[in-house]
Amino acid sequence: MDKLLIKGAKVIDPANGLDDILDLLIIDGRIAKLAPNLKVEDAEIIQAVGLVCAPGLVDMHVHLRDPGQTQKEDIESGCCAAAAGGVTSIACMPNTTPVCDKPEIIKDILTRSKSAPARLYPVAAVTKSLGGTELTNFQELKKSFAVAVSDDGRPVLTAGLMMEAMQKAAEIGLRVLSHCEELSLVRGGVMNSGEVSELLGVPGITRAAEDVGTARDIVIAASTGLPVHICHISTRGSVAMLREARKRGIPVTGETAPH
Repeated sequence: MDKLLIKGAKVIDPANGLDDILDLLIIDGRIAKLAPNLKVEDAEIIQAVGLVCAPGLVDMHVHLRDPGQTQKEDIESGCCAAAAGGVTSIACMPNTTPVCDKPEIIKDILTRSKSAPARLYPVAAVTKSLGGTELTNFQELKKSFAVAVSDDGRPVLTAGLMMEAMQKAAEIGLRVLSHCEELSLVRGGVMNSGEVSELLGVPGITRAAEDVGTARDIVIAASTGLPVHICHISTRGSVAMLREARKRGIPVTGETAPH
């Protein structure tokens, strides 16, 4: 019997209402007991005073760049980095080379992730080759174990196609993850428009580019009752719209990113 005793950790588990200094006894890889000041014979002890112990984290927006862009990242390096940071499950975005828009690409990613130290959940493309104009086969992608669809890195170009994508995804239990950006407002910008972009002489992107895209997809969710997730929110306007939408019961969620 393999025993591990973690002593004095601050245990945080919101799902079970835990936020306290506790000891954890793990036997054969499973939590057997959780209490203050545990005494256990023949257990390996980890002194965790000043450390936090929490359930494995999930990062639902990860760029593994695999296949095709592995000079930036690959499945093994990305999963190792995740596991080192306590992230046990990750969802990888489809803007790879080739784009993850076919069952065989999903199967390849899953096959190569079997030995990785974090669980991998593929997100497939909403539109073929991320072109924004023609939907992929959601049914086939789900059968191949895609967990969601997204054109992350680019928006779905028209409101009509976005609504169709949300309808088809909802019918089979997939979620659409939306990159909200109105490309006609980007105008060659490469960073947020403001004092810094002016100082550097770098073309800026108005916040309206994100806000217009966010507003479009929230309105579609409000009018249809279909869920949508807004990726990497970065503007005050988008945050305000998301908060207001959730107060009104609109099925919209969102996430942000460190940068």
